[in-house]
Amino acid sequence: MIKKLLIANRGEIALRIMRTARKMGIVTVAVYSDADKIAPHVLFADEAIYIGPSPSRESYLRMDKIIEAAINTNCDAIHPGYGFLSENSDFADLVHQKGMIFIGPPASAMIQMGSKIAAKQTATRIGVPLVPGTDTAISTLAEAKQIALETGFPLLIKASAGGGGKGMRLVNQENELEEQMRQASSEALASFGDGAVFIEKFVHRPRHIEIQIFCDKHGNGLYLFERECSVQRRHQKLVEEAPSSCLNEVIRKRMGEDAVKLALSCGYVGAGTVEFLVDDSLNYYFLEMNTRLQVEHPVTEMITGLDLVELQIKVAEGLPLGISQDALSINGHAMEVRVCAEDPKNQFFPSIGTLEEYDPPVGAHIRVDDSYSKGMEIPIHYDPMIGKLIVHGKDRMDAINKLLDAIAKYRIKGVETTLSFCEFVLNHQDFRKGNFDTGFVGAHYEEFLNYKSHSLEEEAACIIGLYAYLKEKSRTNTYEDNGDHWVQNRRWL
Repeated sequence: MIKKLLIANRGEIALRIMRTARKMGIVTVAVYSDADKIAPHVLFADEAIYIGPSPSRESYLRMDKIIEAAINTNCDAIHPGYGFLSENSDFADLVHQKGMIFIGPPASAMIQMGSKIAAKQTATRIGVPLVPGTDTAISTLAEAKQIALETGFPLLIKASAGGGGKGMRLVNQENELEEQMRQASSEALASFGDGAVFIEKFVHRPRHIEIQIFCDKHGNGLYLFERECSVQRRHQKLVEEAPSSCLNEVIRKRMGEDAVKLALSCGYVGAGTVEFLVDDSLNYYFLEMNTRLQVEHPVTEMITGLDLVELQIKVAEGLPLGISQDALSINGHAMEVRVCAEDPKNQFFPSIGTLEEYDPPVGAHIRVDDSYSKGMEIPIHYDPMIGKLIVHGKDRMDAINKLLDAIAKYRIKGVETTLSFCEFVLNHQDFRKGNFDTGFVGAHYEEFLNYKSHSLEEEAACIIGLYAYLKEKSRTNTYEDNGDHWVQNRRWL
């Protein structure tokens, strides 16, 4: 059994993992850089170990320092969170070599699913649908042209290793192919140390649907339904919900079973997410697998009632899942928006600064996963996400309305945030009707630039109303309340 856990991460995910660990009676150890000396996750942990300067390559990406911190504090296990080393197979191996538990899948599964090409080859072998294209790396322009003739244009060139839109290029016609292939390979090499790219058909108006899966060490696998993550900018998600507004029970079951089949085929253990593209005819195609906990996992927790971190820890300890697929059901609807320190009016450019005011909303249906407080600075060295705002409703419209109300009550000053754009999305008729896809941000960005926030309009109306009331009260108070004179004076108004 795990008695002491080091969290090899920072910010809201570190704090979120620690809360569950504490609930389970597990002692927690935080690691921190110069930028995070007084961060909430550091102050919340039972112990905290300094691991280096602010740049992540000198701290949170230093496997040696993290392993040393875990050994020196007598930890039984390490939880990597997401990002940083969470999908690094060498790190997973090293943790096991040092006699500790890595809370995540085995390195072999990470390698097989972490490479998009290897994952596609596995999907082909077991019959999971794929977007037309290649499942091997493209090495020559001639080869790329031949495949392009078979798939047709437009098409995508994508990096085999990594994600987040890096090493990805859209090619609309043949004369763009050579240059876009060169740029994609160069960016992939710079970002991931691997210049391998592959080609796939560009799916028109796709929805981004991901299936949360869980597997244990006893060969059991479950799918915890889906999340819709189609509202994205630069291939990074802004609004996430569960369940999706477009799937029916038949497609949901088929996608879930394919996701579990894919995970079990590579000996997967723990939490994972299998991502699919879904077209407007509800044909679905395997995209990739994320071998870690996802940022948007809270919406799944809200509709299933499960604590995914607790489940991760128990599975890592060797316990069986203890849940049958038939016992799982969808309860209501959950939605999440990412609150990022970015200026949506300026192409979502990072907005670094000090939180002059920070007051998140509270309520029975509201959950805020964050790791900031008033007076703290948003460091330039890491992802600019301040936190995640999540709500649960009885149905989709109820969740949308509750989320809009929560956004209106979220008070942040000192930096620009994505909250105004998220409010725009939630108020947009296409989103409310479920008529949207991964191109939503690009299609409606100009419309957003002219959008006036309802919350700002309401605030302005309240200020004007208060001003009028105070002015009237001030004028009334100047009159003498002495009967006839009051009436006489009142007539002059």
